[in-house]
Amino acid sequence: MDAAFAMEVLDKAPYVTVSFTRPDGSPYGVPLSLARTDERTFYFHCALEGDKLDCIAANPNVALSAVTRCTPTVGPKDGSFTLQYKSAMAVGKAEMVTNRDEKIEALRAICLRLLPKHLDAFDDAIARSLERTAVVKITLTEPPTGKRKQYDKEGEEMKWGRME
Repeated sequence: MDAAFAMEVLDKAPYVTVSFTRPDGSPYGVPLSLARTDERTFYFHCALEGDKLDCIAANPNVALSAVTRCTPTVGPKDGSFTLQYKSAMAVGKAEMVTNRDEKIEALRAICLRLLPKHLDAFDDAIARSLERTAVVKITLTEPPTGKRKQYDKEGEEMKWGRME
């Protein structure tokens, strides 16, 4: 599927697994709540210390992976056991956000995505916790890709490019 499909999956997934490389070279993947602000930029927040930041300092390259509409099913035509899903993958570079204004706008984007009905409390939360919150920016280095397996109402698998 195309990049627009993949972005939709990344936007709709409640969590996106971000895979890092630890300083010793071992893999480290963690599900995170990301907020996207444009076609290439995602943000997440975390503590000021920890594995994610150690990984970024050692190697800023990351991989993103998300799955939505994941439903075990029996193939309508042949009775095979299968899975309907939508998935997306992307790669990018992660960096700490150090600019105060960008950090606040990134946190606002995260709040808009996760708690849009509570923006009235945003300014107080920023005043209380901005200095003890890290914000990480992930910039995609190439367009994301997507895959899916879905059946239409007649039980036919919708092949590449065919939308509902």
